[in-house]
Amino acid sequence: MEGSPAQVDVPSYFLCPISMEIMRDPVTLSSGITYDRESIERWVFTDGHGECPMTKQQLGVADREPTPNHTLRRLIQGWCAVHAVERFPTPRAPVDAARVVALVDAARRGHDLLTASLKELADIVAESDCNRRCVEAVPGAVAFLVSVVKKHAAEDTPMKPALGSQEDQTMYGSVLSSPKASSPEDAALSILHSLKLSEQSWKRVLERGDNFLDTMASVLRRPSYLSRTYGIQLLKAAVSEMPPAQLTSASAELVQGVVSVVTDKLSGKAVKIALHVLCRLCLWGRNRVKAVEAGAVAALVDLLLNQCCGGSKQACELAIVVMDHLCGCAEGRLELVAHPAGLAVVARAVTRLSAAGTESAVRALHAVARHSATPAVLQEMLAVGVVGRLLFLVQAGAAGDRPRERAREMLKMHARVWRGSPCFSPHLNASYPS
Repeated sequence: MEGSPAQVDVPSYFLCPISMEIMRDPVTLSSGITYDRESIERWVFTDGHGECPMTKQQLGVADREPTPNHTLRRLIQGWCAVHAVERFPTPRAPVDAARVVALVDAARRGHDLLTASLKELADIVAESDCNRRCVEAVPGAVAFLVSVVKKHAAEDTPMKPALGSQEDQTMYGSVLSSPKASSPEDAALSILHSLKLSEQSWKRVLERGDNFLDTMASVLRRPSYLSRTYGIQLLKAAVSEMPPAQLTSASAELVQGVVSVVTDKLSGKAVKIALHVLCRLCLWGRNRVKAVEAGAVAALVDLLLNQCCGGSKQACELAIVVMDHLCGCAEGRLELVAHPAGLAVVARAVTRLSAAGTESAVRALHAVARHSATPAVLQEMLAVGVVGRLLFLVQAGAAGDRPRERAREMLKMHARVWRGSPCFSPHLNASYPS
C-alpha cells in the first residue's frame, strides 16, 4: 500500500507556503519564493493580491507570471518514489503564444479549420489559468473570437419559444455548468466566457468599431439556448465595465433580449444574471421604457409570484430592485397597476425580503401612490394588503428609517380614502386626520 504525506516526515521546502501541502507544480516568483502553481495563481490572479505572500514584495505586471521550478519538482517526485508516496504527474507545459497565433490564423482560412481551431483553443483554455491568460494576451485573439460570434449571430433566426416542460428546463438549465459547443458561435462564446476577460481586455473589446452590444442583442435572439446562456453571461461582464454614455445607447433589441431570458426562464442562474443586467441598464436613459415595452413588468410579476413561494430569495431581491427602477417611469407604473397581481406581489415583498429589498418595494409603491393614485388604484392597494403592510412598517420600523418614512408619507397622502379600513385603529385615525 502506498504511503501518504501524513505518515512520513515531509521536508519543509516541499510544502507550499500557502496551502502547506506538497507542491504538485512548484513555481517561483520574482521574489525568489516557491509556491504551488494553483495556490499562487489563485492568490495573484483570482484574489487580486499584488504582492508576494511571504516577502510582501510588490509584483509588477511582468513579474506576476511564475517560473516553473523543474529542479524542485524532480526532487519531490524522487522523494515520493523513495517513500512510496503517490507521485504527482508531471504537469504539462503552458501553451506557447505562437501556437495560439497559429490557431487563430488557421481559423481564418475556412470553416473546417475554424471548427478544429476553436476546439483546440477551448481545450487549451480549459487546461489551466496560465493558458487562459496566454490566450487572452495574444494580440487579436479576443477580437477574432468576437468576430466569429458577430458573423454567425448576424444570421437572424426567429427566437425559439419559451421552455415548456420541467424536463426541458432541467436539460437547458445545465448548460451553465459544462456545456458542449455545437456551432462555431457557441464555441467562440464558450471560449470568451472561459477567458474571464480582464478589465483592460473588456475596454479593448468595447472600444472597437463593431458594437459589442448589438452583437449580444443578436446572440440573445438566436434559437440556441447555449448561445443565449453564454451571451447573457458575457453581457453582464460587459455592462459592468461600460460607462453611462454607452449604457444609455442600448438598443431596444438588446433590452428585449435580456428580458426574454427572464420571460423564458432559461435557467435559474441565467435569470439571475439577466436581472443583474437589467439592474444596470435600467439606471440610465430610456432603457426603463424599453424594458417595459419588452414586457419586463409582467415577467417580473410572474417571477415574484413563483420565486417568493419557496424559490430563490436572491432572484426575488433582484426582481424587486428592477421593478423599483421601472416604476421610475410612467409606463412602468401603468403596467404594474394594470397587472392583476402587480400591486399584490410588490406588497408581499415589503415584508418578505431583506432591508434593501423592502426599501426597493416601498419605493416602488411610493411612486405608484404619488404619481398613479387613481381611485381604483387606491382601492386595490387597500384590497390586496398594501395598506396593512405600510401600517406594519410604520409601527414596527424593522426595515429602517427610509422605508418607514415613505410608508408614513403614503398613509398621510391617502388617509382620506383609507381611514375607513379596519386596519386603521382609532389612535391611527387620529394620527392621519382627513
